[in-house]
Amino acid sequence: MRQRTQLLIIDPQNDFCDLPPNWRPTSAAATTPYAPSLPVAGAHADMQRLAQWIARQSLQLDGITVTLDSHQSYDIAHPAFWEQGDSSPVQPFTAITAAQLRDGSFRPRNPDEQDRSLAYLDALEAQGRYTLMVWPLHCEIGSIGHGVHADVLNACRQWQSQRQRAVKHVFKGMNPYTEHYSAICAEVPDPQDADTGLNTALLQQLAQADTLVIAGEAGSHCVRATTEHIVQHIAPLWGAEDFSRIVLLTDCISPVAGFEAAQETFLQQMRAIGVRCCTSTAFNL
Repeated sequence: MRQRTQLLIIDPQNDFCDLPPNWRPTSAAATTPYAPSLPVAGAHADMQRLAQWIARQSLQLDGITVTLDSHQSYDIAHPAFWEQGDSSPVQPFTAITAAQLRDGSFRPRNPDEQDRSLAYLDALEAQGRYTLMVWPLHCEIGSIGHGVHADVLNACRQWQSQRQRAVKHVFKGMNPYTEHYSAICAEVPDPQDADTGLNTALLQQLAQADTLVIAGEAGSHCVRATTEHIVQHIAPLWGAEDFSRIVLLTDCISPVAGFEAAQETFLQQMRAIGVRCCTSTAFNL
C-alpha cells in the first residue's frame, strides 16, 4: 500500500532528552534515580511539539517510522572500549584520531582490537565527515534511556489506534565496531555485518512517500547524517531530484551542545537543494 505521507522520527529517546525531573521514568530496580546520559538542550520541548503535531495531523499521516539508537556498553564510541596511554580511563566527549592511536596517546583496552580500531579510524577520517567521539554510555539496549520520550510514544500509540496500522521501528548502532549515526548506513560499514550496510528496505519504504517529514535528535548528528544519506540515495528511487518532497520540522530538532554550527550548516545545505525547513506550527499536511 502506497504511503503518501510519512513521518520519520529519528532517535526520540529518553537519553537524548533534557527531561525535567518530574518527567524522568523510574524503576524499582534502579540503584540511583534515572537521568538522561546525553541530553540535548531543547529536546524535551522538541518532542512535545512533535507529539502535538502528530495528534493534529493524524488523519493525514499514512506512516510513521521511528529509529532507535541501540548500543551496548562495549562500543568503539563509549568509554569502556578505550584507555589512555598511561592506562587511565578515557572521559566522555573525548575525540580520538588515528594519529593519536598510532602515537600511543590512546589504545583499546583489549589489545587484540588495536589493528581493527586503527583501520576503522583511518577509514572514518578518509571520509571527512566525523572524528571518532567517545560519548557517554547512552541508549543502552534494555535501559530506560533507550526508551521513547513519553509524549511521542503516546502520540504514536494514539495514531496506531486511530489509523489501525503499526509504527515501523529501525534499530541502529548494535555493532560495537562502527558508529551508526545514520539510519541509512553506518559511518564505516562492517563487511561482516549486513545491518551496517545500506538499508535499502528503509530507503524503498521512504521513497513511497509524496511527502517525507523528518524530526528527532540530534540535528547535529543523527538527524543530519540520516537526512544527508536519504538525499544521497533516494533520488533514483523517486526518478527525480525533487527534494521539496522532504520536510524538516526545525522546531522538533536540536543540536548537541558545542555542535550548533554543524546543525546550522546542515540546514543551510538542505535549504539550498530544495528541502523544506518549516516549524511544526507552520507545516500542515
